[in-house]
Amino acid sequence: MIIEPNSRFRLELQEELKLAQVLINHAKDAAFCLEENAEFIYVNNATCSLFGYSRSEMLSMTLQQVNVNWEQHKWLEQWELLKQQGSLSFKSCYRNKAGKVFPVEISFVMEELQGKLICCGYASELRSELLPQFTIESPNIQSNIENDVQQKIIEYQKTDNELQNSLSLLTSTLECAANGILAITFEGEILYYNQKFIDMWHLPSDVRMSRNCSKAKAFFESQVKDVEIFRSHIWEFPTESHAETYDLLELKDGRIFAHYSEPYRLNGSIIGRVWSIWDITESRQTEQALKLNEARFRTLAQNTEAGIFLIQENHICYANPAAEMLTGYSIQELVDNNFDFEQIVRVKQCRQVREQDGVASCRYQEIQILTKQGILCWLACTIEQLDGVLDFAGKRVKMITAIDITDYKQAESELRQTLEQARKLSELRQRFVSMLCHQFRTPLNVVSFSSDLLTRNFHQWSDEKNHSYLDLIKDAVEQISELLDEILLFGKAEADKLKCEPRPLDLKQFCRDIIAQMHLASGKQKVINFISDGECLSVSVDPKLLHHILTNLISNALKYSVGKTPVTLELMCREDNVVFMIKDQGIGIPSVDQQQIFEPFYRGSNIDSIPGTGLGLSIVKTLADLHGCEISLSSEVGVGTTFTLKVPLNKH
Repeated sequence: MIIEPNSRFRLELQEELKLAQVLINHAKDAAFCLEENAEFIYVNNATCSLFGYSRSEMLSMTLQQVNVNWEQHKWLEQWELLKQQGSLSFKSCYRNKAGKVFPVEISFVMEELQGKLICCGYASELRSELLPQFTIESPNIQSNIENDVQQKIIEYQKTDNELQNSLSLLTSTLECAANGILAITFEGEILYYNQKFIDMWHLPSDVRMSRNCSKAKAFFESQVKDVEIFRSHIWEFPTESHAETYDLLELKDGRIFAHYSEPYRLNGSIIGRVWSIWDITESRQTEQALKLNEARFRTLAQNTEAGIFLIQENHICYANPAAEMLTGYSIQELVDNNFDFEQIVRVKQCRQVREQDGVASCRYQEIQILTKQGILCWLACTIEQLDGVLDFAGKRVKMITAIDITDYKQAESELRQTLEQARKLSELRQRFVSMLCHQFRTPLNVVSFSSDLLTRNFHQWSDEKNHSYLDLIKDAVEQISELLDEILLFGKAEADKLKCEPRPLDLKQFCRDIIAQMHLASGKQKVINFISDGECLSVSVDPKLLHHILTNLISNALKYSVGKTPVTLELMCREDNVVFMIKDQGIGIPSVDQQQIFEPFYRGSNIDSIPGTGLGLSIVKTLADLHGCEISLSSEVGVGTTFTLKVPLNKH
């Protein structure tokens, strides 16, 4: 039987490779290739989507950075097993860029490429499975952890209450604003509108404010003159648009609303759109009056609440009483002394330009002015050329109509601050949960594993072997206790429950005692040098705060030093301050991490598998601030790090 191909032509090798790459990149499951050192050398689109990293980021990472259960010896065992069997399947837990931990099913296949062994992996998320739960045999350990977690929950609830109070205050401020406010989410759904918006539109109580509500759409369309403009510029305007808009909307009852909208961004991404609406009927009536004659214009301008300035050659030639109220200057000061309007302008934000027949006829600006009383005030201004409408010696006249929007701008600023606080709180929560999962997992596994072995083999094993496992449990409990102490100290520092109580101290002996303690804790396997300069016999400091600061910095220097390279503590006593310098020859801190290294739960990007909570330096910075100290660092990757602590003596 002769078998014929489906196609009339055979694909060339290069074309087959292109098709294979398209198929892999559009596959649902994550596909990636690893070298023996676990570095990614290829990832498909699904891999980037699964972990939340870009392709360039993934190709600079190792499997260790996303594998929650990573252990170097297990990876080497898996590599040897792959070389023998050719394939391997198992389940594990991975972590994405946002810190979310999720279960996955992994399949590894070993291939040889250009004489080099490559591991090809396939991963799919197990959405129906739960993350493994860790049990704790010791009731005391479990009680301590539960108490600490409960305390953290109480603290976060307190922060949430404060955030709710801020949002409540912000809502009250928006309710008092002179403008109608309408906020829409990224999905286009109406999120918020204030009472002023309801009053301006005379919105019936039975109309539900929603873009999906046909009754609401029908109501608004029944109020406006031009339905198409309303639909395209407001109701159906795309929320994701980057454009700022300024439109005038005429109602059937003769009123005219000015609509200004801008996208609302968070961290550079659009999360919604906010409309500010105000009634400019009086301003428009004033403009119409200008077209009749100057006398009628003055009569109307004198009685409007909007500030009106007529500008000629950069000088004010007319200002109404409302302009006097806005600026704090009298009409005589504004008009009679060649007053330059620009001299009181501090900030100017040009929003939109309206054109008619290709010529700019009107533009909307938000400007900040400094009043005569020295008060900064925000104004929403409509600026328009009145060529030929009013006769001022045959020269061009520009009219500025302004209303006070200071309250709205303050509310906008508070909203930004509140959202930023909410974002930071969310990041802090994610870091805290990630730290708890990561740092408690190893000692708890040791306790669980060792206690299980002892339960089953205690009477069969020798005393020496039993004691070795009991020592493992003891070390794990001490590690958990240290973690809890660090978390509790961080909580006290954040809650301002620590006090600075300085007293005279012999700093040289104080430093020698700390070094002796550090030697004892490290089993005398590390070298700590001490250098002192100056008279340090009686210096006023808080011994508790200073002890924790120096102990933490020296401990970090020892932890991140390579081999048995020495760590140096230098003490320099001067007339006006005391300087401590802790130097090491360790792995160093990358420059990209140095700005954030004092933030809670933040750890350097080059620490690999070195354990830690990310709280130590945050606590050090808080305690240093409490003591009135200045702390700084200089570091170079692969060379070492120096932390400098300056204690001003005149503050105590």
